[in-house]
Amino acid sequence: MLRLRCLWWTSCSSLHLNRRFLPSPIISSSSFRSKMEAVSYSTQSSTPSKKLLFRQLFEKESSTYTYLLADASHPDKPALLVDPVDKTVDRDLSLVKDLGLKLLYAINTHVHADHVTGSGMIKTKVPGVKSIISKASKASADLHVEAGDKIQFGDLYLEVRATPGHTLGCVTYVTGDDPDQPQPRMAFTGDALLIRGCGRTDFQGGSSEQLYESVHSQIFTLPKDTFIYPAHDYKGFTVSTVGEEVLYNPRLTKDEETFKSIMENLKLSYPKMIDVAVPANMVCGLQDLESKAA
Repeated sequence: MLRLRCLWWTSCSSLHLNRRFLPSPIISSSSFRSKMEAVSYSTQSSTPSKKLLFRQLFEKESSTYTYLLADASHPDKPALLVDPVDKTVDRDLSLVKDLGLKLLYAINTHVHADHVTGSGMIKTKVPGVKSIISKASKASADLHVEAGDKIQFGDLYLEVRATPGHTLGCVTYVTGDDPDQPQPRMAFTGDALLIRGCGRTDFQGGSSEQLYESVHSQIFTLPKDTFIYPAHDYKGFTVSTVGEEVLYNPRLTKDEETFKSIMENLKLSYPKMIDVAVPANMVCGLQDLESKAA
């Protein structure tokens, strides 16, 4: 009998199951800007009945992207949010409502140090939404994922890839590679891989060596036309591709020793939000609520 790494289960029809998947919202492979002016579009898969609704949103103070994905062809229009920010929760939930979606999950690529996740706030506003983060992050969440797990929403899913190096618990979420999944694929890389850059590696268990290996083995091995959607951008870029980053990323196109030297000599300032953000994000952004309950 396979052990389920989840604290909650629902029988709602938005979770399509078949024998490929475990009876859980998370499919385990081990057991098997405040503006809405960023890119906003739907992408069609190779199979007409499988339509991914996709929106890219931006929180300007921390330059964080939040991504909304939904199976628009499913009767329930099940949806998830990647890297929600506390300051823009109301905006995001308003969009979910306007589009007639059923929000299932609020998921994070890692424990952020520059903003407080909106996951916890979303949970208090929309009963039934479950938070997700990697098991390696050691942060609180309803569901914990590991490399190879699949997060299903309707007939679509995200594959989990472990991409530590910026932090110990970083993961990248990638749309499926099956014939009935949207193509080209999309990778939500958090801070592991940014557009023409990458996340710093000097705190939260970061490692330049580990980050280099993660990006090269888990992201650069994806098809060249895979879209790269990072957690942040500070220069106005919205999207890249694996092929572009393999050719033009000024850090990760270098050999490993040169990369490590670059990262060791960045001389970056101490993150101004880290002392607030990290403790809050370790408890799903519900730090204040926990303090009041104590």
